[in-house]
Amino acid sequence: MLSLATFSALFIAFLGATAVPTPFDPIEALERRATRQSLYELHCFPILLLSLSYDVVKALDAAGAKGTFFVNECIYNTDEMNRLKYVHDHGHMLGSHTWAHKDLTTLTWDQIHDEMWRVELALSRIVGVYPAFMRPPYGNYNDLVLQASAIRGQSVATWDFDSQDSLGASVQTSENLYTSTIARHPQNLLALNHETIEFYIYWPRSQITNPMLPFAIQKLQAAGYRLVTLADCVGLPAYQSTSAPGTPDVSLH
Repeated sequence: MLSLATFSALFIAFLGATAVPTPFDPIEALERRATRQSLYELHCFPILLLSLSYDVVKALDAAGAKGTFFVNECIYNTDEMNRLKYVHDHGHMLGSHTWAHKDLTTLTWDQIHDEMWRVELALSRIVGVYPAFMRPPYGNYNDLVLQASAIRGQSVATWDFDSQDSLGASVQTSENLYTSTIARHPQNLLALNHETIEFYIYWPRSQITNPMLPFAIQKLQAAGYRLVTLADCVGLPAYQSTSAPGTPDVSLH
């Protein structure tokens, strides 16, 4: 599920015996890092993506940028598995978007865990990584989702800027939204984008009709942002663990 997706509200759920996990403010985390690192190092823009595309990876690579790809059950076919490996091999980060893109707030405790477990199993078997971040479908979560995520060791990621592409916004509208937001020059920004038909990109810019991703990359880098993974921006590990890939269980699909 990629396109240009970046999120800006990171929640880290801590589970106590009876207490409900408290969402963690990513800005607080960045401010704490500022005591140890320069402002330039903190001036980051995680690109979080919601579908797998060779062209998107090539665009990011050409710009020296890194993206975070949140994936679901679509990764369990041969073509998508190859794309997933390509993304991982090029140094981009992988996260969970849960399995069937269901609204997690409508599910039972066991159903939430099943949605998360299936993606964990797929990622560990295809590329050998166990995700540390989960982007809930529709951005919806509740206390039950936070508790389940905490138990599974995953931080819940949402966003603070929406390009509105999933709502039918034109590329020009999305570009205008980026331009106005970047003009305010927030210290850090996590934006949400999807790979819609109009958003679909090729690189370089001269070869494309709707260059949304190249446009965003160029504008952000010109404004001084480092385009990094979500984990790099907030100073947390990208994965809970890594290992040799296993054998994909296609029966899950």
